Amino acid sequence: MTEESTEVSELLQRAGDGDETALDRLFSQHRERLKRMVRLRMSRRLQGRVDDSDVLQESYLEISRKLGDYLDNPAVPFFLWLRHMTGLKLAEIHRRHLGTQMRDADREVSLHRGALPEANSVSLAAHLLGQLTSPSEAAVKAEMRIKLQEALNSMDAMDREIIALRHFEQLSGNETAEILGLSKTGASSRYVRAMTRLKSILAQFPEFSE
Repeated sequence: MTEESTEVSELLQRAGDGDETALDRLFSQHRERLKRMVRLRMSRRLQGRVDDSDVLQESYLEISRKLGDYLDNPAVPFFLWLRHMTGLKLAEIHRRHLGTQMRDADREVSLHRGALPEANSVSLAAHLLGQLTSPSEAAVKAEMRIKLQEALNSMDAMDREIIALRHFEQLSGNETAEILGLSKTGASSRYVRAMTRLKSILAQFPEFSE
């Protein structure tokens, strides 16, 4: 049994009793966090074909159906369950749209809890380039993306994942540790090591000043 704030506990109780307004309020509180996860982990091949709001809408319907199961055994904090359910729906959407034509990179899933789409080097490179303060010419940016992807591929998969969780999804240390099945200290040490490695990679690219 996990501990939640008084407000969340009361809303969960109401939602469990069939109050859809309470569930909608709970989901809305985490909508932006869930949207960040979807944007990071959605296959680049689905851009323009699937909107992140559609993923969240499908996820909400599944969460509404499965809420009773969660309340019977709330083994993880509510937000992490929401994230897990949303990730499973995203994986389902990947299969629905890409099917057997999915490349290996599109089939990559998290090495850790749950079969959620992984934040691979393609996605991380795109997000890192999106943080540049001054836009580059398209051709230069495309070439840089390829080089950055190759550099990120040299990182351990766990290190890429923990950077995705902490830096891009902006999860807390406790949330990251829970997802990866690590102690808080272990997750913190791993994050520091991964960021050190990432900074050494970015140092190869003068476009990244920080």
